[in-house]
Amino acid sequence: MLQGSEGELSPEELDTYFSCTQRVADDMKAKSLTANVWFVHDPQLLPLARLLPKKEGETWICHIDLTTPNKSVLDDLMPLTQDYDQLIFSQQACVPKDLGDIVPVLIAPPAIDPLTIKNTPMNMDQAQTIFSAMGIDTSRPLITQVSRFDLWKDPWGVIDAFRIARESVPGLQLALLGLSQATDDPEGAKVFNTVADHATGDPDIHLYLDSSEMLVSVDEVVNAVQMASKVLMQKSTREGFGLTVTEGMWKGKPVIDGDAGGIRVQINNGVSGFLVSSPYECAQRLVELLQDEALRARIGVAAKESVRQLFLLPRLALDYLTVALAHVNGRLPATGGD
Repeated sequence: MLQGSEGELSPEELDTYFSCTQRVADDMKAKSLTANVWFVHDPQLLPLARLLPKKEGETWICHIDLTTPNKSVLDDLMPLTQDYDQLIFSQQACVPKDLGDIVPVLIAPPAIDPLTIKNTPMNMDQAQTIFSAMGIDTSRPLITQVSRFDLWKDPWGVIDAFRIARESVPGLQLALLGLSQATDDPEGAKVFNTVADHATGDPDIHLYLDSSEMLVSVDEVVNAVQMASKVLMQKSTREGFGLTVTEGMWKGKPVIDGDAGGIRVQINNGVSGFLVSSPYECAQRLVELLQDEALRARIGVAAKESVRQLFLLPRLALDYLTVALAHVNGRLPATGGD
């Protein structure tokens, strides 16, 4: 809701929210958990700072897209940021205009670990073995969106774009890989059901929700499908950052993305990927890339180099260590820019 869907939080819902955070704080106290610096992520635990000992430094990290927020919910929650010593956002556009200047803000985009199973590029033979076992035809072109089934990821628009593109690229297949559903997203199953309805009767659309049906780990499946795909998509309408975009770029794949939130930080439109605002525009870019191997290669090389320079874990670790060192030394770090 905070990212911009309609509605308000009722007093009862706010009570539940604060009660859950209080239970987290009580559990931390019961386990005698202490630290010189705490990094608290996203709105779920935002009230936690006022519940922790004030001798400990607290930094709140916002990973969601606040470029067009729900103002009612924003007004309910943003006063809680004033209990922190430092705030971190992925881009300046996500910093609320009425946040004030009491608490310093650092701009530090997320990053990926290039050494994990998911992000170490898999050889094509292994990738084809995995996605063949998933029922995908290895002899025909594949495009994929890797993301949970969520309103803001626009899986319906991805299907529409695929169907338009398939008219120009016969034999095209689509995989929607949502194996890592958020445990705090009660709408996931409902969204999946509507997406399944939208895809009904189309044997070239492959939907994946249940990780228990996979023969290997989720990270291996994601790696295999990304490596085997000609083009990747992340057609979000809201996106705090979109690490699935980063992961695809790191594998040297062209990624077509919704022109939203933190995706704009990652994609130099037309150079390291494409930004689109409609299924038709997405389909046009799909056809362009699928029919031009040299363009796919050029975009993929630029994408990987962009991630290498800007969005790998060592850079993020340095950002966080800078904040931690400043807390320990009793001073706050300078604010950062894009």
